[in-house]
Parts: sequence; structure tokens; C-alpha cells
Amino acid sequence: MDFKKSVKTCFQKYATFNGRASRSEFWYFWLLNYAVYAILLILSNKVPAANVAIGLFVALCVFFLATLIPFIAVTARRLHDVNKSGWFQIIPLPFLLLAGVLLPKIPSALIGMGLYIYLIVLYCSEGGKKNNRFGKSINLRKKG
Repeated sequence: MDFKKSVKTCFQKYATFNGRASRSEFWYFWLLNYAVYAILLILSNKVPAANVAIGLFVALCVFFLATLIPFIAVTARRLHDVNKSGWFQIIPLPFLLLAGVLLPKIPSALIGMGLYIYLIVLYCSEGGKKNNRFGKSINLRKKG
């Protein structure tokens, strides 16, 4: 799946949390999100006029809100492809929220970061070639 088709698919399945997403669909949408974030943040810091910088920051906030649900949805579908629940994406949050508040002696931030590393491994893992409880396998045909 190429970049354009991946992004189009993510927006077509705006709030579709069921089914499966290929690695390319997930990572191309991830690339789009963080490239736009980086460009808007760099431009808002480099522009000398305060009103233009505020406008770019507002554009960044609007883009974030517009892509938040599709990003959560494609992440859930990506986890479904490796036969994990979409809820796995929030596993690190309690540890990061509790870091230094309720558990100051326990390195809960490190546990949260370790869980994020585990999620990255899942995101990079090849999806199952067989049907699973979340749907049929994804067949991406290579051109050539």
C-alpha cells in the first residue's frame, strides 16, 4: 500500500475500530501526522510575527483534533492485525500517569516506557497470514 492510498484509507475509515490494518497503512499515516506536526511547529517557531505564529499553532491544534480519532482507530486496527486487542494502545498510560505521583519509589515511568517499546515491536511485527478473531488476513499485492 502506497502513501496516498494509506492516508486515504485511514480517513475513509475515520472511526472504524474493527478490522485490520497493514503495517504500511499504519506507518504511512503515522509519518503524515508527525511530518505535519514537525512542519507546523518549526514554522510557528521561525515566524517573527506573533499573530502568524498563533495562527500556525491553531492550525496545529485543528490538525491534531482532526486526526486524533483516525490515529487511534488505525492503531487499534494495526494491533488487531497482530491479534491483540485495540485497548493495548493504552496499557502504558497508567504507569506514566502514576510516575512520581503515587509511586515515587517505583520507576513507573520506566515501566511505561518499556511498554511503549513493546507496542512499537507490535506495530512493526508482521500481521498474521491467517484469519483471526478481528477479521480476514490482509493481502497486499506487490507490483511487478
